[in-house]
Amino acid sequence: MNLTDTGLQERQAWKKAGIEIPSYDRAAMVKKTKEAPGWVHFGAGNIFRGFIAGLQDALLEEGLADTGIIAAETFDFDIMDKIYEPFDDLALLITLKADGSTEKKVIASIAEGVKADSADAQEWERLRAIFTSSSLQMVSFTITEKGYALKGADGTYFPFVQSDINNGPEHPAGAMAVVCALLLERYRQGAAPLAVVSMDNCSHNGEKLQNSILTMAEEWKKKGFADDGFLEYLKNEEKIAFPWSMIDKITPRPSVSLAEQLETDGVAAMQPVITSKRTYIAPFVNAEGPQYLVIEDKFPAGRPALEKAGVYMTDRDTVNKVERMKVTTCLNPLHTALAVYGCILGYTSIAEEMKDPELRALVEKIGLTEGMPVVTDPKILSPEDFVNEVIYDRLPNPFIPDAPQRIASDTSQKVGIRYGETIKSYVERYGDAKKLTFIPLAIAGWCRYLLAVDDELNPFELSADPMIPELKGWLQGVEAGKPETYAGQLKPILSNENIFGVNLYDAGIGSLTEAMFLEEIAGAGAVRETLRKYLQHFTRS
Repeated sequence: MNLTDTGLQERQAWKKAGIEIPSYDRAAMVKKTKEAPGWVHFGAGNIFRGFIAGLQDALLEEGLADTGIIAAETFDFDIMDKIYEPFDDLALLITLKADGSTEKKVIASIAEGVKADSADAQEWERLRAIFTSSSLQMVSFTITEKGYALKGADGTYFPFVQSDINNGPEHPAGAMAVVCALLLERYRQGAAPLAVVSMDNCSHNGEKLQNSILTMAEEWKKKGFADDGFLEYLKNEEKIAFPWSMIDKITPRPSVSLAEQLETDGVAAMQPVITSKRTYIAPFVNAEGPQYLVIEDKFPAGRPALEKAGVYMTDRDTVNKVERMKVTTCLNPLHTALAVYGCILGYTSIAEEMKDPELRALVEKIGLTEGMPVVTDPKILSPEDFVNEVIYDRLPNPFIPDAPQRIASDTSQKVGIRYGETIKSYVERYGDAKKLTFIPLAIAGWCRYLLAVDDELNPFELSADPMIPELKGWLQGVEAGKPETYAGQLKPILSNENIFGVNLYDAGIGSLTEAMFLEEIAGAGAVRETLRKYLQHFTRS
């Protein structure tokens, strides 16, 4: 069987292989989409193919839509050449369940793939035609947070951004310049309304996207490439809206063993490829089952019936609350605790960590006991149900290959949100955070992790983090296994409001965190013993 439009005609073979294929008229959908596009998406990778495209696929199956999505790629054009074109823009979604079972479905809602390449006259003209179409309702993005960045740490524009500013909208290269140029084209051809929707996994994503587009437009205005009217168009929410959103779904790199299983079942050419830009991608997407998308319902040109596909359509404040619930209580703090302790205890799999009674108890106590009293409740989702699904379904799923070493990256940039916000909430409610035990234990674990020595006192490599040199400098002289080398070196870290958003000593938990850290450097096995000491009443076999 071939994953192509022609190959899908072998309906019985696909059914025999246990793979669901579309029941709607795909050819009619593709034709109508090309004639009257309604939705274009930038970022043609796995989260789009395995989640967002599936939303429109569900609407097509239910007869609630008759057009699909046009996928545009701004970064890695090999994806279009190697994954989209050979497979007629089809994708095969494999949902990996915690019990080991899978569901397989062909996602057929992608009507067209386009390279967002202004150097390719044909592709660029196609995008211009799409953006000037009166039928276009929304443009969405999964290009990662880095895709919106215009400036480096020194506050100056990246060279490619400065080049886009200087060269103007005729031949843009970076994603933000490409989109700004296309919006300028839409403005010049009648200034029709449009929703420009970031679906990337970052806080205030709509604001980040809006700021980057406006910055590019303002720079072009200074150089005479755009006028005041274009800026007014972008700033008028009745014309151009930048809704905020929250997205949550794990779509890890494609599994070679799944590719082999698909080929054994009769599906041809399923092996992953590595592109020239080092993207690891396959004709199929493997993903967890749980998925969440919450979008601010601000669409001046109309939109698909996304709520009928399970999307929560709401207001900006609620989007912000859902994001805060996830990032400060129900998911990200648990991930960070597992990351640092996993590295110290020699784990390479989050799922394996969840079999560890102490580590499982730790995330239960952080999420269910300490987080719930001050959790931000968005109302549209139950925080209790969300965190229970994370702890008992998502994190233990052995078929989602996620590693603590990956999650431990940039922890210094995360702890202020993932723990600091809950600490501040306790201080606000109770006057201090002395009711907390397990969040301090997680923070002590991070500080112990920074010594780059595991629980058997063997060295390991720290994950990338921009503050590592500074943090190691503060901890200079401290040696795991030699508690006598500790002389208060932790104080500059635990009192640092730039790291935690609060001085932990002022919050009443600095000394406790220090004491836990001191216990964890007592000798070989001290980290495990410290976890047992504080969690002994809560572990379950």
